[in-house]
Amino acid sequence: MGILPPRRHPALRTAPIGRLTWTIHKCARALVPEAVAFAFVAGVHPLTGLYAAFMVGLITACIGGRPGMISGATGALAVVMVALVAEHGIEYLFATVVLMGVLQIGFGLMKLGKFIRMVPYPVMLGFVNGLAIVIFLAQFKSFQTDDDSWLPGGDLGLMIGLVVLTMAIMHFLPKLTCAVPAGLVAIAGISCIVIFGGLDTRTVGDIASIGGGLPPFHIPSVPLSLDMLIIIFPYAVILAAIGLIESLLTMSVIDEMTETRGHGNRVCIGQGASNVVTGFFSGMGGCAMIGQSMINITSGGLRNLSGIAAALFLLSFILFGSGLIEMIPIAVLAGVMFMVVLGTFEWGSFNLLNKIPREDSFVGILVAVVTVLTDLAIAVIVSVIASALVFAWTHARHIYAETSTDEHGVKTYKVNGPLFFASAHRFSELFDPKNDPIEVIMDFAGSRVADHSAIEAIDNLAERYTRAGKNLHLVHLSPECKQLLEKAGDLVEVNIKEDPTYHVADNKLA
Repeated sequence: MGILPPRRHPALRTAPIGRLTWTIHKCARALVPEAVAFAFVAGVHPLTGLYAAFMVGLITACIGGRPGMISGATGALAVVMVALVAEHGIEYLFATVVLMGVLQIGFGLMKLGKFIRMVPYPVMLGFVNGLAIVIFLAQFKSFQTDDDSWLPGGDLGLMIGLVVLTMAIMHFLPKLTCAVPAGLVAIAGISCIVIFGGLDTRTVGDIASIGGGLPPFHIPSVPLSLDMLIIIFPYAVILAAIGLIESLLTMSVIDEMTETRGHGNRVCIGQGASNVVTGFFSGMGGCAMIGQSMINITSGGLRNLSGIAAALFLLSFILFGSGLIEMIPIAVLAGVMFMVVLGTFEWGSFNLLNKIPREDSFVGILVAVVTVLTDLAIAVIVSVIASALVFAWTHARHIYAETSTDEHGVKTYKVNGPLFFASAHRFSELFDPKNDPIEVIMDFAGSRVADHSAIEAIDNLAERYTRAGKNLHLVHLSPECKQLLEKAGDLVEVNIKEDPTYHVADNKLA
């Protein structure tokens, strides 16, 4: 399911208790194969993913994350963790998850969660598309041997067949009935085919045993040194950023669906606290899960209790259902992840390419490409910067001046459009001090002076008119502008009734 759902889903009415309980149970069961699959993506033991899914989901919901939002182990974090685990081992991952949580708590305490609303729409599109591509590429390891070569022909064919069959069940079954979860039917059905058909294909149990009890308390076995901090800090920053971006974007989607407003700072603190605890209990960390949250919300789970219940149901699977989970073929997990990819990718974005400005298309493609080449945090940061630059460049061309000359030979320039750093150069080219008459009026009623670069542009222009021996009159400037103008301050003509009262974004007034 994509990140851009309808404005309000009809299922958002109060759900009956029985139906809601079944939905929460369904969410918990769906968390199991995804947590195991994401653990394989990250290169860690499946229990590490299951413990993370349980603890992150439970603690986030208890502390007060966005009501209705489901959290757990996610592919966005897993694809970053794999490099750390491969190079330094899992103990460094646990330490990184703890530091990641501390950074997220700090982000929330500084009340920076509101800045998610600055993420432009094209960046959100590119975000989910890039995430889908990354998860898609990560699945190819399921078709390879331990030495990264492709499986032999017969084994590869069987693997592909089981994957396709899993995807077919998950795609077509909901068209026939929604009484049972399609993912559960696919997992149970394919597992039975493999077991009773005697098919020789890898299962979860062939890779690792996931039998276990409650998550054990475990202090990461890493040296407390500056070298260790240098290793984990970059990963912690990236993971913290990715986790918060995905969680806050998910919160924004739920806000839109439910026509309510979540508390971004509380979500940051909840996610951070859950990751700190998870790092000390052998978990791989996590964040909000877009797909599971959508299942929960559209089924009527609008309170934190739904997240708590889903986490507890998941724990029951870990404690009592590990033997069944170990029978699941790896091909089924790959098929489930491919369906996650299909549901996450915003296919409608292709139809928008010819309908939206080229600049927005560029930003959306940029964030998807950077996501695949680097990671989600860098991609979103780069794309937000690119969006800001595109916005500045576009609006820099909107400044112009209308000129008129009265019967007394006084020339008036009526400036229109925003005057800021990007438009300052074009603003200077609108005037001709050398050939203008002695008396010149510059009217800013249709413009707005936005920053210090704009102030400098006005000052420099006034100096050019002064050197040319011309009298320049500046009208309809705000009082803050007059305060900041050094060379042209005396040229401003004050009209209290007509002058604007906006504030210039300049450090001198901060």
